[in-house]
Amino acid sequence: LQQFSDTGSRKEHAKITSESKPGFLERLSETSGGMLMGLVTFLLSFYLLFTNEGRALRTAKSLDEGLSLVIPLDSIHSVSQQNEGRLVHLAGALSTSKPLFDPSYGLSIQAVKLKRHVEMYQWVEYEDSTEYEENGEIKKETKYSYNTEWKSEVVNSRNFDREIGHKNPSAMAVESFTAVSPNVQVGSFVLSKGLVDKIDNFKQLSLSNLEDPHADVTRGGDYFYHSENPRRPEVGDLRVSFFYAGLSGDDPHLGSADKVTVIARQRGDQLVPYHTKSGDVLQILYPGDLSVEEVFQKEHESNTMKTWALRAAGWLSMFVGISLMTRIFYTLVDWFPLVRDMVNIGLKAFAICVATSLSLLTISVGWLVYRPLWALLIGLLSVVPIVVAKSRVPPKKQQ
Repeated sequence: LQQFSDTGSRKEHAKITSESKPGFLERLSETSGGMLMGLVTFLLSFYLLFTNEGRALRTAKSLDEGLSLVIPLDSIHSVSQQNEGRLVHLAGALSTSKPLFDPSYGLSIQAVKLKRHVEMYQWVEYEDSTEYEENGEIKKETKYSYNTEWKSEVVNSRNFDREIGHKNPSAMAVESFTAVSPNVQVGSFVLSKGLVDKIDNFKQLSLSNLEDPHADVTRGGDYFYHSENPRRPEVGDLRVSFFYAGLSGDDPHLGSADKVTVIARQRGDQLVPYHTKSGDVLQILYPGDLSVEEVFQKEHESNTMKTWALRAAGWLSMFVGISLMTRIFYTLVDWFPLVRDMVNIGLKAFAICVATSLSLLTISVGWLVYRPLWALLIGLLSVVPIVVAKSRVPPKKQQ
């Protein structure tokens, strides 16, 4: 069953499919598959939580080691042999040997990176599904809507529910790319590839000072349009914008070269990764002029945020795994609405308590080698959710 409507540029239609309600054995089979997936997710959560604690402590120790060893350079314009192989700190303006070009659009800029961003005007399909039960069957109504938008990736219209009238080209005539300067320096020091990769604060390049590069290309704002009428684009039209990162020369329109702060190992006139005794690698770059203390504080804050994000991901994986493994109890009583709802609430509470306890226990084991006292404290905390859950269960009546 399909219904069609056209609301301006947005076209819509709906499709209703129906299938018989799955029997008990079929639901049980699906639950068994979910239990296996839950077991895998459950086991992976232990690995994620345990390795995350080791990584966090190793990174923290490496940062403390780096802070105790780093040497601020007196000058960035001369290379001292005394600092060979040592961890050094320096700050200064970026410089590159040659400007980056895009000859297709007559554009050049003295920067570390130049990104050409190409978008195509295409049809995009949206789905909105709702399920309901009717006459013993499960029915699913899916509403499909189509809109034209600028997209940087080719949208495959062959996968659309209704391709007729919504056909997209299979490829773009112009490709996106990022050009990177082969030689990037701060003063007399050459940055390693790893440090150059960290220069990623892209800004859009204004095209107001450029002319139209070709007869079939029109400039509008900060875009070049491959379109007969940029104000009323058609499917298949292109628009191109440019972004740059790490301005490395004084520009009359963009200002002076960007400054960066670097902490890395000095090897001749190169700045390369520094391997700490804790087993980590230090090669740090931040925009702006920062002191040694400010750099390491930012690194510690970044490590803390990453640690808590992975802890949350580990707990969520454990919760999902336990929920999938215990889903069979819900399936066994799902034809009794009241019992089903009570069991569902109980299973969720059980999953939360067990996931919290086991997560804390895993974290404490991860800390055991490095910080035994903290490990003991977290291990004791891991028992709290189980104790709280048990205390809320009413005691059995005396016989």
